[in-house]
Amino acid sequence: QVQLVESGGGLVQAGDSLRLSCAASGRTFSRYAMGWFRQAPGKQREFVASISGSGAGAAYADSVLGRFTVSRDNAKNTMYLQMNSLKPDDTAVYYCAARLTTPDFDSWGQGTQVTVSS
Repeated sequence: QVQLVESGGGLVQAGDSLRLSCAASGRTFSRYAMGWFRQAPGKQREFVASISGSGAGAAYADSVLGRFTVSRDNAKNTMYLQMNSLKPDDTAVYYCAARLTTPDFDSWGQGTQVTVSS
C-alpha cells in the first residue's frame, strides 16, 4: 500500500479559496487512482473528487462541481484539490485515498481539517 499525507487545511471565510495537497510515498504513484473524501461532524464520509493515474480523467461530487478542481503531479508524487468559493457546508476533515487494482479505495491518509466560517 502507498502511504499518504494530507496538508493545506485551515480556517477560511466563506468565498475564500484553499488548496489541499496529498503527498504519496513510493515509486509507482502514477499507477494509482486517487481520490478526495470528506467527513463533517456527525455525518458519514462522502466522496468529493477522484482522478485517474495519468490525470486525464476526473470526477466530482455534484456539491463541488464547478468550485473544486482535482489535479496531480506524478513527478512529485502529489495530488491536489483546489477549492474555490468555499461555503460553510464544505467544513469537514478532508482525506485523500488511493487504489491500485481494487474497486474501492484502500489506502487512506490521516486527514486535514478545513473550516469555513460564514
